[in-house]
Amino acid sequence: MPEVSAGILLYRKTAAGAEIFLVHPGGPYWARKDEGAWSVPKGLIESGEDKLACAWREFREETGFDRRVVGSGLELGSFRLPSGKHLHVWAFEGDWDPVALRSNAFEMEWPPHSGRKERFPEVDRGGWFDRTVALRKISPGQRAVLDRFYTQFDPPQR
Repeated sequence: MPEVSAGILLYRKTAAGAEIFLVHPGGPYWARKDEGAWSVPKGLIESGEDKLACAWREFREETGFDRRVVGSGLELGSFRLPSGKHLHVWAFEGDWDPVALRSNAFEMEWPPHSGRKERFPEVDRGGWFDRTVALRKISPGQRAVLDRFYTQFDPPQR
């Protein structure tokens, strides 16, 4: 059975169109990666947990931001990631200052095979991106999330 994650795609409206809030994974493996490395705040659904409740829990854990959004949001659906994992995503309108982001931390052996444990933030930064930049920044496996969002919320200007 594939793992299932849930996440929140936060957006804000601007004169130029919707901007998307994405997060960059923390830790030494991601430190020098940028384009194609960013993500929707997301995480694994715990046994018996409601998918939307999980999405908000993970959003809070990865950003430190409490739920403060406009409207009820819209379920964008489920996406199969290259890993085989399934990701359920909801889009909500909101606005936070990325400088205020405070992520939870994880522990791993670092450097590898050293026997030493180091702590790293799960997310080391967040940012607002317009359509063009967001499509470059997001992990290729999650690009379909943005494609669906832009089709439904931010159609191309004519």
